[in-house]
Amino acid sequence: MDYATLLQILDSTLRLTVPLLLACLAGLFSERAGIFDIGLEGKMLVAAMTSGSVAFLTGSAWIGLAAGIGASLLWALMHGIASITFRGNQLISGVALNFLASGMTILVAQAAFGQGGRTPPLAGSARFNEVALPLADTLRGVPVIGPFYADVISGHSLLVYIALLCVPLTWWVLFRTRFGLRLRAVGENPAAVDTAGISVSRMRFTAVLITGVLCGIAGAYLATALQAGFGREMTAGRGYIALAALIFAKWRPWGALWATLLFGFFQALALRPDVVPIPVAALEALPYVLTVLVLAGFVGKAIPPRAGGEPYVKER
Repeated sequence: MDYATLLQILDSTLRLTVPLLLACLAGLFSERAGIFDIGLEGKMLVAAMTSGSVAFLTGSAWIGLAAGIGASLLWALMHGIASITFRGNQLISGVALNFLASGMTILVAQAAFGQGGRTPPLAGSARFNEVALPLADTLRGVPVIGPFYADVISGHSLLVYIALLCVPLTWWVLFRTRFGLRLRAVGENPAAVDTAGISVSRMRFTAVLITGVLCGIAGAYLATALQAGFGREMTAGRGYIALAALIFAKWRPWGALWATLLFGFFQALALRPDVVPIPVAALEALPYVLTVLVLAGFVGKAIPPRAGGEPYVKER
């Protein structure tokens, strides 16, 4: 493999990592608050369909992004009401919302555009176009570092850089703010948080809505940046891969970055079977194998929040 091919794979890795990273951070907020959310896939899917449709109709990727976040927030709110207000089973709620999103997005897109559950192709301002970072062309001639900066770091849509900035921002919010301390405490010992006069339901709803925002950005990125429009089932299991990456990352923001980069790298390799003589199915299965190894304790220990998945009933 020559250097130019390696740069192409790394460029694809970064592009493919973004939706995984955003969904993984979304699950991080939710699960740190004690709410398991298998519905990441459904939130991204409705966000992708909504953002792709609105971007096409308005000609603005930004309006499409806002619409996608709104749709994802609606799905997050339904999950919050089912699992927090009515204390329903969180896993069943997430799975149900995934099924609902899968069928509804195809039905709405077909009714609106009549193109087999897809939106018309997006172009111009209806898409998030690539952004050239400062000095990218100037430094291209510098050996090794120049091409890496110009071809891998530069030349992505704005949402890619927003996703990368979300990692240190998530770390700061969770581990350096009072809100983050309370959020983590709700996921570990909600009774103690309640005793301190903090509303467990409010904190969990806040976490669920943050999850909705991040999944909305991830879905909008799929439809308006990574691809030019919405296609049926375009999330392709990314929500489940993000959950696997979250376990692999041991529920930590920086770990989420490296885990999703690893998973994105395997996806990029799967798109280039001419480079690595390994069956595509084996490359796609490898992230899940690594996750099982983590859960089994062979690669460190992954300990989820202690109150995760358990509805909180206030003692009287």
